[in-house]
Amino acid sequence: MGRGRVQLKRIENKISRQVTFSKRRGGLLKKAHEISVLCDAGVALIVFSSKGKLYEYSTDSSMETILERYESYSYAERQLLTADSESQDVQGSWSKEYPKLVAKLEVLQRNQRNLIGEDLDSLSMRKLQYLEQQLETALKRIRTRKNQFMNESISGLQKKERALQEQNNLLSKKVKEKEKVLAEQVSVEQQNCNKNPPSLALPPSQPPLHPSLTISSTIQARGTTCEDDGAQTQPPTNAIMPPWLLRRVNK
Repeated sequence: MGRGRVQLKRIENKISRQVTFSKRRGGLLKKAHEISVLCDAGVALIVFSSKGKLYEYSTDSSMETILERYESYSYAERQLLTADSESQDVQGSWSKEYPKLVAKLEVLQRNQRNLIGEDLDSLSMRKLQYLEQQLETALKRIRTRKNQFMNESISGLQKKERALQEQNNLLSKKVKEKEKVLAEQVSVEQQNCNKNPPSLALPPSQPPLHPSLTISSTIQARGTTCEDDGAQTQPPTNAIMPPWLLRRVNK
């Protein structure tokens, strides 16, 4: 008669449970050692008893190295699974959102055509009134923005005008001050000229071009001193004889 199947369930007897734990723990550690040696596998075994006591086994490499490998592998696998699930979710969401977006686009295009006065035959009286109100509201906003822009432009031009006017006044003031200084300089120069009149210098005598006769004695000019008018004679000294007079003297 063969051995019957043992039903796996928690052992209620505490002593029996402890004995079974010790036996099974030894067999588990033995099996871990055997698979690591026979198959050259990296094995890490961690067991906690019901009382919280730790039992562990690892191959020649340390337990920390094997745990780091496990964490890196599990993290990479989790990231891959997460990316796949996200891509699937995104694709599913896009496939669901595409018809909605197409419908919204059609509605917007129809509203745009209605706003420019097209495709109005299918609209009811209520929709036409609503469209009219939208256009009036939009027109008011446009006019308000237009007036605001014009006021801002006028204000800016007025500021520029005031700045240019101030610059013009400043330049005019500087010009007047310069003209005043120049007038004072001219008046001072005129006063100095009146006090010290300039002397008239005679041009230097040039040598005669033709030989002439020089008379050493003083020749009195024609028309000597007249008693009536009291004019003085001009006594030219060392006068130079003209050529025609030289010919007469030689004769």
